[in-house]
Amino acid sequence: MDFARRITRLPRAFDPDQGAETRTACPWATGPVADLLEGTGGSSPYLRGLILREADWLETALDDPEDAVAQLRAGLADLAPAETGSALRLAKRRMALLIALCDLGGVWELEQVTGELTDFADHAVTLALRAALAPEIARGKLPGMTEDDIATAGGMVALAMGKMGAGELNYSSDIDLICLFDETRYDPDDYHEARAVLVRATRKMAATLNDLTGDGYVFRTDLRLRPDPSVTPVCIAMEAAERYYESVGRTWERAAYIKARAAAGDIAAGERFLATLTPFVWRKHLDFAAIQDAHDMRLRIREHKGFHREILLPGHNMKLGRGGIREIEFFTQTRQLIAGGRDPELRVRGTVEGLRMLAQKGWVPGEVAEVLADHYRAHREVEHRVQMIGDAQTHDLPKSPEDFARLASLMGRSADELKVELLERLTEVHELTEGFFAPGAREAVRIPEIFADSPLPGRWLNYACLRSQRAVTIFERLRPEILRRLSETSQPVEALTAFDSFLAGLPAGVQLFALFEANPQLVDLLVDIVGTSPDLARYLSRNASVFDAVIAGDFFSPWPGSDALRADLVRQLEEAGDYERKLDAARRWAKDWHFRVGVHLLRGLMGPDEAGKAYADLAGAALSALWPVVQEVFAEKHGAPPGRGAVVVGMGSLGARRQHARSDLDVIVIYDADGVESSEGRRPLPSRAYYARLTQALITAMTAPMAEGKLYEVDMRLRPSGNQGPVATSWTAFQDYQREQAWVWEHLAMTRARVIAGPADLAADVEGFRREIIGQPRDPAEVKTAVAEMRARIAAAKGNGGLLDAKIGRGRLQDVELFSQMCALIAAKPLREAPRALRQADWLPEAARAALIEAYELFWALQIGARLVSDEGLDPERLGSGGCAFLLRLTGAADMAALRGTIETQAARAADIIDGVLPKPEDAE
Repeated sequence: MDFARRITRLPRAFDPDQGAETRTACPWATGPVADLLEGTGGSSPYLRGLILREADWLETALDDPEDAVAQLRAGLADLAPAETGSALRLAKRRMALLIALCDLGGVWELEQVTGELTDFADHAVTLALRAALAPEIARGKLPGMTEDDIATAGGMVALAMGKMGAGELNYSSDIDLICLFDETRYDPDDYHEARAVLVRATRKMAATLNDLTGDGYVFRTDLRLRPDPSVTPVCIAMEAAERYYESVGRTWERAAYIKARAAAGDIAAGERFLATLTPFVWRKHLDFAAIQDAHDMRLRIREHKGFHREILLPGHNMKLGRGGIREIEFFTQTRQLIAGGRDPELRVRGTVEGLRMLAQKGWVPGEVAEVLADHYRAHREVEHRVQMIGDAQTHDLPKSPEDFARLASLMGRSADELKVELLERLTEVHELTEGFFAPGAREAVRIPEIFADSPLPGRWLNYACLRSQRAVTIFERLRPEILRRLSETSQPVEALTAFDSFLAGLPAGVQLFALFEANPQLVDLLVDIVGTSPDLARYLSRNASVFDAVIAGDFFSPWPGSDALRADLVRQLEEAGDYERKLDAARRWAKDWHFRVGVHLLRGLMGPDEAGKAYADLAGAALSALWPVVQEVFAEKHGAPPGRGAVVVGMGSLGARRQHARSDLDVIVIYDADGVESSEGRRPLPSRAYYARLTQALITAMTAPMAEGKLYEVDMRLRPSGNQGPVATSWTAFQDYQREQAWVWEHLAMTRARVIAGPADLAADVEGFRREIIGQPRDPAEVKTAVAEMRARIAAAKGNGGLLDAKIGRGRLQDVELFSQMCALIAAKPLREAPRALRQADWLPEAARAALIEAYELFWALQIGARLVSDEGLDPERLGSGGCAFLLRLTGAADMAALRGTIETQAARAADIIDGVLPKPEDAE
């Protein structure tokens, strides 16, 4: 496209004489192009000098600026080391002129301007590094390296940091580089010699770019962002850098690595290094403590640079001053640090791109992101014009009215108009970002009188979570609001005691308190929990990171279902790294989702039936996602599974999709070696031993206590022959056992079996066989007799349970479930859910079926609620008013006395119905 037609704005000549001189120096320029050159030369002494010097080159370059850039790069190919410095300076001078004109004329958008500057910087660093290293390698100074290694700089990489890393270089920007080398490229005995050469080459590279000669300079180069720059050389080993970041890396260094990019040298090695820093930069939990770190950093910069005063335009720093570019960058990067560990899509380098992604993910309101992005672009254009006037690495607005008028002219604006706009933009940026960074400015809340005499708040400073001054500082800002909300619960003193227990069990406080401060709605949730379930509050104190999930945007969305859960976990396992990290990732994932189900049940977003299915979906997703991972790791040593593989079958509550917060997993493993006698791996195993040990590996993966705790307890006693049989059962043996040896109670258990994980063909065969076993004709009297005997044994072993026990006792949950399984077996229908099986018992009066279903639903509601609020038997005194109110809501009872009465009535009625159907124990004998 013709350059003149692409011009969308024009600067004005502040000095008309210099503008006219510039125009005259380019007689080939006409129309808007001549106007652009006149306005530019008349307002920027620096650009005027470049235009006069490069007028002949500029005539051709402006025909097609994109092609001109490509030609400049092509002209730098195949340079001898000695020629590199002067060639780069000439190219930089021409690039600076061309980019400025494209920027001032609106021919290029801001992103293209900063992108072209960055691309040239990358190329310049690459050439300067090559020029520094090639002679060293040619003279044999770099151990083991040959001419072929020049392309990868002998394992050295220059990481672009800051704006260069993000592709956002400003017009007169310096470039921030961290230079590292891959020490594994060298023999340990050659390490020190190689490092000395690479350090020398780094200095030469920086001098090529940085030194000012008669031809100018290429880029001011800063190497001080490296680890501990006062004591480390300018190029250090990657392993040493990694150790530094893991041990003493600070929040500002984490923020710096958001934009880090391998720009020159051994790009692949640089990308590997950046990948190793992922856990350092992107924390696995939401990191709201980063807000305070960023705020403190901002205050230190302001105090050090004197930018703490109010916004006054003369001399105001557009980068570091109030409402400036850095405010927007800090706002964006801090939010990325908070959530990027959990959401890789937030790990973008660009500021505007980061704001857009944060808005898309719900971390920043969309309108705020749009406003800040608009101000960011406007600020950057002002910054460019300030720098174009004299090619100075400055961000300060002019102090004198005359110089401000020159800036306004370069922008094609009037000085008064520009002042009004700048003040409005700076003020709005400051207002939008300051509230985020300075939460301490909130109005204090009076401490309620009801807690004035309580000794509990007085001892909080002795707790482990408040040992650091930083934790105390944040908590002191939170405490009045927490106490106020506790005082508004139905039982304030009780709620305060529960909160005290939560705080006492909290091992550390900074992260959680920062999370609460940034998200006040979490305090409401915490008060709900401690006021309802002291037991759940104790769990939270040990697993406070589960609060992260609440901030994730979709926490209160409808339940996604088993397929979506499995896909989510599979994705996280793929990103986790090694086997141990995968297991810990599965544990963190399960905690988040467990917490979600509990909160949904607590707040009435799920009913007892839906929550029971959700807990089962969660367990099934964990098993089905981990089973292939366990097999893959096992196969590395022992080879692929012989034959058709193995399926994991959920039994009991897992198979029936009726689990609660503390359910363990009843499973059996069935394998089909299909005639294959052993595996084929480095250490092959006979098929039977292979699957036994593979099953044991799965149990360990689920139950092993790790940094993130256990995933689930696993119970395999429902396999054929119980604890006496092998942990994995062959498909043939399983069929033979079920057909020839199984007791009636084992067929009862099969009514609830469900394949959770494994190959589809074997899973279909197992399900088909389950239906065959359940569907075979039976003598109802024989089944009833067997159930009566089993019921008697359960009663003898477990007794009748407590008054508020939902599970154990005549007519209660276990009793009704056993009866429903009998109904499914008699009906010869593979029905897993108790209510469906009971409805099929058409030989039972309809009123009796309805009564059993009603009892079952009551006791299930009581069971799932009880297991959420306590790991012990229900005691109304210990539960407190909140816990009791929760159980009353689930069961529909008016008060605890009414609930006791309903339990007794429903249990007695259900027991009478069951007694009327089953033979008496003495008859069964």
